[in-house]
Amino acid sequence: MNNIVSLEWLQEKMGDTNLVIADCRFRLDDPTAGGKAYEESHILGAVYMDLEKDLSGEVEEVGGRHPLPDIFAMTVTFGKAGISNDSVVVAYDDQGGAMASRLWWLLKYLGHEQVYVLDKGFSAWVKQDLPVSSERTVALPATYLATVQHSMLIEMDEVKDLLGSEGVTLIDSREAPRYRGEVEPIDRVAGHIPGAINRFWKDGLAESGAWKDSAAQANRFADLDRDRELIVYCGSGVTATPNVIALQEAGFNKVRLYAGSWSDWISYAANPVATGDQ
Repeated sequence: MNNIVSLEWLQEKMGDTNLVIADCRFRLDDPTAGGKAYEESHILGAVYMDLEKDLSGEVEEVGGRHPLPDIFAMTVTFGKAGISNDSVVVAYDDQGGAMASRLWWLLKYLGHEQVYVLDKGFSAWVKQDLPVSSERTVALPATYLATVQHSMLIEMDEVKDLLGSEGVTLIDSREAPRYRGEVEPIDRVAGHIPGAINRFWKDGLAESGAWKDSAAQANRFADLDRDRELIVYCGSGVTATPNVIALQEAGFNKVRLYAGSWSDWISYAANPVATGDQ
């Protein structure tokens, strides 16, 4: 796999001067939990990157619950974390890779090549009795220069213009009941973007919590046309990013993230909403 690294791989790399380990643990139901968990114990040498403080911009009337930070803010954040253009970055969490994948996507969006998500996450690292620490890592500041990959991102207006287009497939990454509009625990409107299909992001993981290999990911998306453009979204642009990784592993190249996702879509009253399996 190109974007996922094993616990053993990371253990072997520890001590490399260009390695940056990023702890991305975060709970939507308790925004302070990830930072507290980091203070208690984290992978030795890891810096903490908070989903809402570091990996998201300011919430506004539109843009969704976790809008992207602006480009300059991202470069400053990464520089403060010790990430330079030459860094090998390994992101981890304890949420199946959802939060770590957000950092992976942001760095890829800025043109970074050497960024990976740690397979199985922090709990598996601890279970193998690998080195942890409770001391906050002090990063050596670095300079980060962005080379923005605009083709990775799509905005609401373009998504709306493309609804019903032959060459485009919309992928909703949320759980099926939320996609169908049967429940909506977070956002004020239930349902999905008309025409979207449902591929729950956690189906990219095996029962063990490990990421499925490239062949298994390809099997998940076997019904999709590789020549079509794929637009991936979720509730707020976070849990869609594991599906972006999974699609890359499956060999799909035309993949864009609708970062504002459902929470952005419904902030425009005129946008259509679908429910059920349509």
